[in-house]
Amino acid sequence: MIVFRYLSREVMLTLSAVSAVLLVIIMSGRFIKYLAQAASGLLDPGSLFLIMGFRLPGFLQLILPLGLFLGILLSYGRLYLESEMTVLSATGMSQQRLFFITLFPATLVAVVVAWLSLSLAPQGANQFQLLLNKQDALTEFDTLEPGRFQALRDGTRVTYTERMTDDRIHLGGVFISQKNVSSDNKDRGISVLVAEKGRQEIRPDGNRYLILDNGYRYDGNPGQADYRVIKYDEYGVLLAKPDVSDEVTDRDAMPTRSLIGSDDIRLRAELQWRISLPLLVFIVTLMAVPLSRVNPRQGRFLKLLPAILLYMAYLTVLIAARGALDKGKIPAALGLWWVHGIFLAIGLGMLYWEPLRLKMASRRSALEVARG
Repeated sequence: MIVFRYLSREVMLTLSAVSAVLLVIIMSGRFIKYLAQAASGLLDPGSLFLIMGFRLPGFLQLILPLGLFLGILLSYGRLYLESEMTVLSATGMSQQRLFFITLFPATLVAVVVAWLSLSLAPQGANQFQLLLNKQDALTEFDTLEPGRFQALRDGTRVTYTERMTDDRIHLGGVFISQKNVSSDNKDRGISVLVAEKGRQEIRPDGNRYLILDNGYRYDGNPGQADYRVIKYDEYGVLLAKPDVSDEVTDRDAMPTRSLIGSDDIRLRAELQWRISLPLLVFIVTLMAVPLSRVNPRQGRFLKLLPAILLYMAYLTVLIAARGALDKGKIPAALGLWWVHGIFLAIGLGMLYWEPLRLKMASRRSALEVARG
């Protein structure tokens, strides 16, 4: 029991440290991406941390299996390097027994990954999709920042304002450049609006207008001198009404219960993917235990790179099989299970190969002694 607690604690501590580092790296990259979108006006800066919170379960469901895999390699590798595993082996600790001990922390991780994959991650993806729908419904003036040129999503309009009140209603020093395109996609030049100030008004019928005061409008084609200039005291522009959609179409945002029993091949592939992640935990544990065995003279990191390559091959083949299943290239009955079967066989081979090799070597030695 003491050995069981000791080995489990070593694995869990290393797992926590490795997973935390991986989570920080991945979330930092995602945060920079969302920050760039917020800077370009595609996202509301105030919702960045909310978005990261919704995306967190989806990150963790992929990080934890890798964290466990590396945690076993690093923690057991240290024990081999410091000859602690040699002492345990002398007391009867075989590779198979070590694997069954490691199954306890692996089962805890698998339960957490199953909870994330089957429940929490789809809920987070659903809320993330709804938040993006609301972001798409914002007008460019809802995300406009003073002192910065901002392009509209389709690139047909660029807006700039020097000043803006906190309630985002009154603007000062307004510049708007808009590309005019006809219904048959023919270029009809550019319209430029400049104004000393502007304001947003919402009429009783629900329509929103941008009202510009004391400015000019320039219409024409770049490179030509036939510009038309209009001076105005007040100019109104009708803004598109926000269209908030509550519909979530992404399959990774669908609850698991709605995937069960579906005849849609894409939904069946999504269900198999969610079930595959907890299975992945047990199979990588099976592979990590024999891979963690190192010679103290060789160092603990000798097998680390091949082990990571093996893990990446497993995950890459699993993702490729998911894509092939989506396209109907793989029978739904075969699904993703054949990938798990292949790497399960690899893990069993690595786990039992060393004892089998030693047993065969012992028999050969005994035969040589008998003949001698």
